[in-house]
Amino acid sequence: MEAPRDISVERERLMDEFRAYGGTFTEFSHRFASWLGLHSTDATALMEITAAEEKGAPLSPARLAERISLTSGATTALLNRLEKAGHIVRTRENADRRVVTLHSSAHVQDLADEFFGPLAVRLDAMMEKYPPELLSRFEEFLVDLHSTMNEHLEQDNR
Repeated sequence: MEAPRDISVERERLMDEFRAYGGTFTEFSHRFASWLGLHSTDATALMEITAAEEKGAPLSPARLAERISLTSGATTALLNRLEKAGHIVRTRENADRRVVTLHSSAHVQDLADEFFGPLAVRLDAMMEKYPPELLSRFEEFLVDLHSTMNEHLEQDNR
C-alpha cells in the first residue's frame, strides 16, 4: 500500500514559482509604465482596460477599481490622467446612459504591441515545446487556482 501523497510539498513548490512569475510580471508592468512615462498604477489600469476590451467585456470604472484595488476617488483621478494623456476614452454605449465603459485609444494597442511583441514571440517559441493537451490542462489548473483563491478571499473576512 502506498503512503498518502503529501500535496503540501507540491503546493509550496508551485506557489514559489507563481510568486516568482508574479514578480517578473510586475517588473514588466513597471518597465511598460516607465516606457510610456506613466505611474505604474496607471499602466496597470491601462493594461486591465485593454485586456478587458480584447475579451469583449469592457470595464466600468467601478470594476476597474476592484481589479486594481483603488478607491473610487483614486480611480477617478487615475482615469482623468489617462484620458487627459489620450490613452483612454469613457463611453456611454449602454441603454442605461449612466453606465460608463472604458476603452483604450487606438494608439494604445500599437504601443502595447511594440513593447510586448518581442516577449510574445519568445513565449510562443517556449510554448511550442509543450503539447496542446498539456497547455490545455495547465490552463484548466490556472482557472481552478484562480477560482479557489477568489473563493477564499470572498469568504475570509480578515
